[in-house]
Amino acid sequence: MSSNPVAETVASLMPRAKTELAELVAFKSVADFDQFPRVESEGAARWVADALRAEGFEDVALLDTPDGTQSVYGHLPGPEGARTVLLYAHYDVQPPLDEAGWATPPFELTERDGRWYGRGTADCKGGVIMHLLALRALKADGGIPVHVKFIAEGSEEQGTGGLERYAEQHPELLEADTIVIGDSGNFRAGLPTVTSTLRGMTLLRVKVDTLAGNLHSGQFGGAAPDALAALIRVLDSLRAQDGSTTVDGLTGDASWEGIQYDEERFRADAKVLDGVELIGSGTVADRIWARPAVTVLGIDCPPVVGATPSVQASARASVSLRVPPGVDAAEATKLLTAHLQAHTPWGARVSVEQVGQGQAFRADTDSPAYQAMADAMAVAYPGQRMQYAGQGGSIPLCNTLAALYPRAEILLIGLSEPEAQIHAVNESVSPEELERLSVAEALFLRNYAAS
Repeated sequence: MSSNPVAETVASLMPRAKTELAELVAFKSVADFDQFPRVESEGAARWVADALRAEGFEDVALLDTPDGTQSVYGHLPGPEGARTVLLYAHYDVQPPLDEAGWATPPFELTERDGRWYGRGTADCKGGVIMHLLALRALKADGGIPVHVKFIAEGSEEQGTGGLERYAEQHPELLEADTIVIGDSGNFRAGLPTVTSTLRGMTLLRVKVDTLAGNLHSGQFGGAAPDALAALIRVLDSLRAQDGSTTVDGLTGDASWEGIQYDEERFRADAKVLDGVELIGSGTVADRIWARPAVTVLGIDCPPVVGATPSVQASARASVSLRVPPGVDAAEATKLLTAHLQAHTPWGARVSVEQVGQGQAFRADTDSPAYQAMADAMAVAYPGQRMQYAGQGGSIPLCNTLAALYPRAEILLIGLSEPEAQIHAVNESVSPEELERLSVAEALFLRNYAAS
C-alpha cells in the first residue's frame, strides 16, 4: 500500500482492531432466541454503542425494532454544510452450524495462516470494525469531513425485517446523501470491488399431507400415498435436468455484463468435489448474479437413524428462491407458490406458508459517490482498478433505503471475499483486506466531501 498518513494510521491501529474484533466475536449474537440467549445479542449491541460513544458519536441509542431485536444508532456531526454519509453493518451472525467442524472455537477469534477465524469476523462484525478504523484514521489526519450516521443491525441474518420496518416508521433517522453498506466483499482478496446488484429472495415452507397418520409400509406401502415421496416429487420439479431453476412463469435466461467468474476458480471457491458437475447453464456469473436460483434449505422427515418402516403421512420443506434485479420478489413468491401447488402429485393436500421476502437491488454506478470510491480504492489497492460484481445474497434493507431516500447513493463494500467462507464453518477475515478497505473507506469519505 502506498505510504500516506491515513494508511499509516490504519496500520498502527490494526492491533487494536484485532482486540476489538475478538471482543465482538465473543458474543454469540445469533438473533434466533429459541436457540441462543437474547443476552448475547444485547451484549453485542451494547459493545457497539459503547464504541460509538468513545468515538464522540451523539444520540447513541439502542433501537428496539419490531422484530424484537435491537439496532444501534449514532450520529457524528461534521462541518457545517457538509454531506451526510450513513455507514451500515450488522452485529448479528449466522449460527456456527456444526461446531465440531470448526478447527478452533467459533466464538473465539483465532489467528491461523495469516487470517483471523471466528463467526462474524467477515460477516459482519468485521464491517463494524472497518467503519471504526476509517473514522479513527480521518480523525487523526485533519478530521472527518462529512456528517456520519452509523447503524448496526441486530437481525440481518434472520431476515425478519426489524430495521426495515423501524426505518419506515422513522424515515428521518437514516436519511443521508450516500449510504455505505459494509456487508458485501471483494470479488477475490486483493481485488477492490463494489457490489452493484443483489438478488432478492423469497422463503416458503411447503407442507404435504396424504394420510391421517403414518402406516406400516409392509401392510399399506404400494397403494397408500407417501407424503414424503410426494414432497420429493414436487421439489424435484423445481429443477431441470441440468439443475437450472424451473419455476413455472419465471424466466431464467438473463446475462451478466460485468466481471466474469472463471469456472475453475468458482469450483475452488465453492469447494465442489472432484467429478461433480456445476448446475445450470450460461456463465457462472449469469447463474449466480443474473438468474433465479432455488434451494431446498431443509426437510422435516424422520432421520435415518431410528427410522421405522412407515409410510409417511406428512412432510414439510423450507424452500428459498433467489431472484435477480428486474424480477419482483412478490410476483416470484406467487409464481413459486402456484408451482408448488400445481406440481404436487396424487391429489395430496399441500399448504404453502411465506416466511420471508426481500426485493433485489441495483445500484446507480454512474453517481459521484462511485467515482469517489474508485479513486479511493486505487490508492488503497495500488495497481488495481475497482471492479463491479453482483452478489447472490440479498440485503433487503438496501431496497428499503432506496425507496425511502431515492436521491441517496448506495455503495456496497465489505470483507466477505470467497476465502472468508461466510455462513460456513471456519469463517475468517483477511486482516490485509480489513486494513485496505478501512483505508479505502476513509479516503472515500474525504474524496466524497470534496466532490
